[in-house]
Amino acid sequence: MSSTLVIKDAPVALRLPLPPRKRAVFYPETDGKPMGETDTHRNQMFDHIETLKRFFADQPDVYVTGNIMFYYEPGNPYKSISPDVMVVKGVAKGVRRVFKLWEERPPSVVFEISSKSTKREDFEKKLRLYARFGAPEYYIFDPEQRNPAKAWAAFHLTDGAYQQVEIVKGRVFSPELGLEIVQTGQELRFFNPVTQQFLINNEELEPAFRRAEAERQQAEAEVRRAQAATQRAEAERQRAETERQRAEAECQRAEAERDAESAARQEVEADLARALAELAQLRRA
Repeated sequence: MSSTLVIKDAPVALRLPLPPRKRAVFYPETDGKPMGETDTHRNQMFDHIETLKRFFADQPDVYVTGNIMFYYEPGNPYKSISPDVMVVKGVAKGVRRVFKLWEERPPSVVFEISSKSTKREDFEKKLRLYARFGAPEYYIFDPEQRNPAKAWAAFHLTDGAYQQVEIVKGRVFSPELGLEIVQTGQELRFFNPVTQQFLINNEELEPAFRRAEAERQQAEAEVRRAQAATQRAEAERQRAETERQRAEAECQRAEAERDAESAARQEVEADLARALAELAQLRRA
C-alpha cells in the first residue's frame, strides 16, 4: 500500500506523505511476575476477594477484584501495578481483561498482602500511587509477620494524603466497606457491626453450605411430615364421615323397619277389631 497521497486535480500532481497510522496500544494481562509468593499469601488474597464479592453481591455497582493488571497512564502499558485486592464503587460488575483507571474509577479500598520482598514497594511506591489515584483506604498486611503489632497497617486518605489509622486491639473500621477489619492470627477477617458476626470466609463456606443444605433437607422433611399428618387426619375424617353416614343409614333402615312393624301391627289390630265386631253382630242376631 502506498505511503503517499496523490492529488491528481492539482495543476501539478502532488505527492504528499500520509500521516503515520496510530497503532493500538496493547495492555498485557500479565507482567510475567508470580501471582503470590506462598500459599498463605495466595489464600489470603483469594479469601478477601471472594468474601467481599459475596458481601457486595447484591450491589451491581460495586466491583471486587484482585491480582489484575491495573494501568494508570493512557497509552503507556509500562505504567501499571497489580493490587492484590481492591473494591471499586461506582462501576459495574463484570469480567475484565485488565483494569484501566481512565476508563473506570479509582478504587475505594485496596489491600496488599505483603512480604519481606514486597514490603518496600507496598509502603512506598504503591502507597504514593494509591494516594495519587484518590483511593480512600489502603491496607497492608503481612501474614507471616510474627509480631502482631507490625503485621499490618491501615491508611485513610485525608486532604489528598494518607494518614495512618490506629489499629486498636487488632481492629480498625473501614467506612468504605462498612465493616471492621480484624486480625485473627495469620489472617484478616471482616466483621459486620450490623449483624455482629464475621463474614463467612472461604474455609467456612463449605461447612456453611453443608449446614444450610442439612437445614433445608430437615425443613423439607418437616414439611413432608406435616403433609403426611394432614393427609392422615383427612383420611381419618373421611373414614369418620363414612362411618357416620353408614350409622345414619342403619338408623334410617331401623326406623323404616319399626314403621313397617307398627303399620303391620295396626293392620292386624284393625282386622281383629273387625272380626270381633262381626262376631258380636252374629251373636246378637
